[in-house]
Amino acid sequence: MSTQLPEALRAVKAARRQGAVRARLVSLVLFLVLVLVFAMSLAVGDFSVPLGDLPGILFGDGTGAGAYVVTDLRLPRAVAGVLVGVAFGLGGALFQRLLRNPLASPDVIGVTQGASAAAVICLVLFGVSGAVLSVAAFAGALVTGVVIYVLSRRGGVNGYRLVLIGVGVGAVLASVVSYLMTWADVTLAQQALVWLTGNLNGTSWDKAAPLAIALVVLGPAALALSRALTGLQLGDDTAAGLGLRVERMRLLLLLVATALAAFATAVAGPIAFVAFVANPIATRLVGGARVGLVAPALTGALVTLIGDFAAQHLLGSQLPVGVVTGAVGAPYLLWLLATANRAGRV
Repeated sequence: MSTQLPEALRAVKAARRQGAVRARLVSLVLFLVLVLVFAMSLAVGDFSVPLGDLPGILFGDGTGAGAYVVTDLRLPRAVAGVLVGVAFGLGGALFQRLLRNPLASPDVIGVTQGASAAAVICLVLFGVSGAVLSVAAFAGALVTGVVIYVLSRRGGVNGYRLVLIGVGVGAVLASVVSYLMTWADVTLAQQALVWLTGNLNGTSWDKAAPLAIALVVLGPAALALSRALTGLQLGDDTAAGLGLRVERMRLLLLLVATALAAFATAVAGPIAFVAFVANPIATRLVGGARVGLVAPALTGALVTLIGDFAAQHLLGSQLPVGVVTGAVGAPYLLWLLATANRAGRV
């Protein structure tokens, strides 16, 4: 028995090291693919730019039409796509792991519907757009997240109860949006519909800068709080036994996740299913190892950037990125609901 225990511990440590190496390798591959897609998004278009010219243009040595197209038109959009994808990927991973439910992403439990309702109200009723619309979307997402948390808090926050309450709140807000869209002027309704689909068209540095600043603060906060996330996934009693302040840590994690989704939605609208699929894809790529938060963040950025590239260049006409991500994410949601129902988890 005494010799078997050290052998078992060595086997566990070896498995953890192997899993950590696999997770780092997957993250590295995701990063390299993201760099490739990023470069293609800068080079490909009606005005093509050779890939070999990109380093010179990006580091200030390029001149002429190519430099203008890359730095002024395509670069802000590509950078915003990466930032939005990272924010959605991180937010979705935090929601799903904290609540131990694959359905618990901000676009399923009502957070992005709150942003949508606030934005449509400002656009249709008050005719505002631009920065004010982004601020309204951010505030709507945060307020909705707080309301869902308060309504689901009775007796301690339960993952399935929070999801069900979030779905209900989201349905009410979707009804508000639908009513306003039918009541609004055709021009305003068309503008609202483009925003609701999720769109990176016309993205500027002014829109991307607040999200970049938010990620500088919220990204490290998410990584720091993820240490407590491991304990919370074991259950409230076990986490409390490990010395964690369960409700305090859960509230902090939910606030960070909601803020990430709110900032991303304020920049590009409620891009469908990026937050929903980023963590499951990263988990499958890493396998049984601990995934961490880097892989879901990179996966979210990659899904957003590939979706935007496909929407611009591969479908015959330029479309909002949310059309592509919605077409990919909706079948996955249906599959997840079907398999979860057969397993008796929903």
